[in-house]
Amino acid sequence: MLQLSASLLSRPVVSLRTSGQIATVESAIINPNNLKIEGFYCTDKFSHKTLVLLTQDIRDNIKQGLIVNDHEVLTEPDELIRLKSIMEMQFELLGKSVETVSKHKVGKINDFAVDNQTLYVQKLYVGPTLIKSLTSGQISVDRNQIVEITNRRIVIKDLDQPEKEQAGLRAPAPAV
Repeated sequence: MLQLSASLLSRPVVSLRTSGQIATVESAIINPNNLKIEGFYCTDKFSHKTLVLLTQDIRDNIKQGLIVNDHEVLTEPDELIRLKSIMEMQFELLGKSVETVSKHKVGKINDFAVDNQTLYVQKLYVGPTLIKSLTSGQISVDRNQIVEITNRRIVIKDLDQPEKEQAGLRAPAPAV
């Protein structure tokens, strides 16, 4: 099932051992290479420090919050050597510019949807530029339409490309 980005943030992190809230999710750590959420920055309820909750430590994702075994799964960001390069990028999807391969500006990402089991970003919701917002609405971009991701923009396949391909297909001539 898909979940919007806003529903992932400000969620409680609940410990199975204590049956209580141990932290609050602040933001996602997104790997720009595969658009997978690798973890979450969380504010610890007790020390009020920013700690990291890795996705592999999440037991369940329910409407009451993210369920983990214990408080010990929250880690200091400096201790996560494998994620260090990804965390240093500080990659954010929201507000990122989107354009097509042919350099046509589509707009900026104002939301995204995540598969709540795998935590891969599946859809990007792009709001049009100010001028185009008068004539068109929000555009949904599936992850398989993405061609390139950089620090400044996301490049997608041309939006009218499937129509062009379909126009080129014709029924075969009948055999005589």
